[in-house]
Amino acid sequence: MTTEHTEQSQEHSGRSRRRFLAGAGGALGAVALWPGSASAASGRHVAVLGGGVSGLSAAHELAERGYAVTVYEYYDVLGGKARSMDVPGTASGGRKPLPGEHGFRFFPGFYRNLPDTMRRIPFPGNANGVHGNLRGGTEALFARAGGRPDLHFPLRRATTPPAPGDITPSWIRDQLLSVLDLGTRLPAHEAGYFADRLLVHLTSCDARREDQWEKTSWWDFIRAEEMSTEYRTLLGIGQTRNLVATRAEVASTRTVGRVIIEALLLWGLLGRGMDGDADVDRVLNAPTSEAWIDPWATHLRSLGVDFVTGAQVREVVYEGGRVTGVRVSAPDGGNARTIIADHYVSALPVEHARRTWGPALRAADPQLAKCDALRTDWMVGIQFYLRTPTPVVHGHINCLDSPWSVTGIGQAQFWDVRDFSADYGDGGAHDCLSAIVSEWDKPGILYGKTARECTKEEIVAETWAQLKDGLNDSGKTTLTDADRLGWFMDPAVTGLGGPDPQNREPLLIHPTGTLYNRPSARTAVPNFFLAGDYVRTDVDLATMEGANESARRAVNALLDADNSDAERCAIWELYRPPEMEPLKRVDELRYRLGLPNTFDLG
Repeated sequence: MTTEHTEQSQEHSGRSRRRFLAGAGGALGAVALWPGSASAASGRHVAVLGGGVSGLSAAHELAERGYAVTVYEYYDVLGGKARSMDVPGTASGGRKPLPGEHGFRFFPGFYRNLPDTMRRIPFPGNANGVHGNLRGGTEALFARAGGRPDLHFPLRRATTPPAPGDITPSWIRDQLLSVLDLGTRLPAHEAGYFADRLLVHLTSCDARREDQWEKTSWWDFIRAEEMSTEYRTLLGIGQTRNLVATRAEVASTRTVGRVIIEALLLWGLLGRGMDGDADVDRVLNAPTSEAWIDPWATHLRSLGVDFVTGAQVREVVYEGGRVTGVRVSAPDGGNARTIIADHYVSALPVEHARRTWGPALRAADPQLAKCDALRTDWMVGIQFYLRTPTPVVHGHINCLDSPWSVTGIGQAQFWDVRDFSADYGDGGAHDCLSAIVSEWDKPGILYGKTARECTKEEIVAETWAQLKDGLNDSGKTTLTDADRLGWFMDPAVTGLGGPDPQNREPLLIHPTGTLYNRPSARTAVPNFFLAGDYVRTDVDLATMEGANESARRAVNALLDADNSDAERCAIWELYRPPEMEPLKRVDELRYRLGLPNTFDLG
């Protein structure tokens, strides 16, 4: 058996990255022993499996506490779904390639765990690190087709928010009705019913939320089937499929109610439970990897973190009550070997992580087997490069009538530290309209086919047509074919137009009952921990915030297992308005007695 030793000075030399294949000796079944770390206060070594947001977050927290950390990542680059990427063959004249991405990133103001990490990532000229690269969106556009008026919603926080104690159910209802009256065609009785349903959720105790509402779909909770098309489109599909890729017909009411309606919209607009004085909606001021991921990796290397890229995790090996190693290889299966550490943090997406858990490991912790029931779906980005700046709206676009649930954002307007045409491509593109397709199983408007049935070129044409259908309606012309210079689609999607299209980077979705199958970061195996947006967290949504929070929980569990005296990671949970707590206590009693919520009138 070949044993690989790496000296401390070499391992922490600050190299840009260490390729998995380099120096491995190429022996099948070789064992790579973890290098010693004289500088690590704990003298303990951690293997982090996955270099996305959760893996980098875990590595960050561990390195700050003196652990020697190596991150194993499948791709040649870090950042997972959050990363941006170069569009091949588009650079000229000393410019960078056009920027592409899995899908546009946004950072709601209620995120507090991830922003805390961002403040600790140094960035030249920014006192608050890469956090200083965030820019606020001031409005949201709900674009309508078929002659319906668009809905423009300002996203500025309330300038005179209600004082503590002033929020009452009747006050909330009035505010909701005033928002629903802003250009919608909702019948008055339907708007009133929806406002009443939100009061039911707002005042429901935790036990009712985790039982009754977790088992109830958002569609059924708001009684969408019995309401108008406008009601179903705006308050059903528009708040679920378009935002979190989950159909309203199956989406958990607990998840939609807590995160989308309460944290993002209601408390966000009131400025409660926010990341300081953050805007409700925030984006980065440059491509994600430039503004965040690359500086993060540089900082982690300065803390001694090592990265092994091009490494696919094959199996987590469990023997004698502990994880004894992890079998990894190149993505093509070559140069297989086993890496050994004191602790292991699995930070892979659930669809990849669960393939690495063998029968013995699953038997050791039954919650791992439950992860097989977690579901994913497709949410895929397409970037359109335009010859003229086309900001459309200073924020995000939600094409409500799009059969493919298309959303988007004009990016150049927020990239105030970049000159798009001078910095990217060949100088011809002045803007990037970044879109996301969230519905892959309904026919489009051009070919009558679902997105899964289309070729890549057909998907691009269909998405562009649906954007125009929403943005060029009512006599205005926002997008023209002549203005479109080119496009780029997420390369994780392959085989389009064939019998079995694949997506290596799907998104966790949240149908009813998902909560019961989400594992905790702490497992029954003393040296094995879980991080990722599928792990049970307070935010309870597949987001970068959830990925970061899960990493904090995994690190805290690891510190407990190590009996470490290091400071535990801070964890921020979603805001709980004190005005609602008395009503929730009443509901707790009613729930125990088998009675409905006080405001639940059916």
